[in-house]
Amino acid sequence: MEKQGKKLNKRGKAFCVYYANSNDMVQSAINAGYKKSPYEKAQVLCSRSDVADEIARIISNRKKIMSNMTFVQYEKLAFGSIADAVSLLYMDSPSKEELKNMDMSCVSEIKKLKDGAMEIKFFDRNKALEKLCGVCENEESRTSGLVDALRLGAQNLSCDEGDTSGV
Repeated sequence: MEKQGKKLNKRGKAFCVYYANSNDMVQSAINAGYKKSPYEKAQVLCSRSDVADEIARIISNRKKIMSNMTFVQYEKLAFGSIADAVSLLYMDSPSKEELKNMDMSCVSEIKKLKDGAMEIKFFDRNKALEKLCGVCENEESRTSGLVDALRLGAQNLSCDEGDTSGV
């Protein structure tokens, strides 16, 4: 890959964002403002290592954000209140404004039955807890894997220092 000495300009950064979102280099070049020869410009941009690094950084950040958002949503499912959903059962005809202000994130399904009764199904809290535990274990194993690698590297270094037969 070709490395350009200059920093990415606004259009170059915009190209990176559009490309990270769509994976379509020509349309990304057009959206970023490269109207003249967008295919050629996209090829030049994609051959630059700073552009590739920026795209990788954007995608990596997005993955971290999505992971955090997922964790928060599982927490909400596992520990969130069902008070709004229960109060909905006792309302005769709630207004749109009342409904808008209710937290229904724990509700998976609402049915109004023929006799006028309402049926509300909630997401499974146990499954949400299992997912949360899995996320926590994943984080712990990644961290412990790093610590183990550092320990192994330190042990190898200390063994090499004691070895007088080598270099």
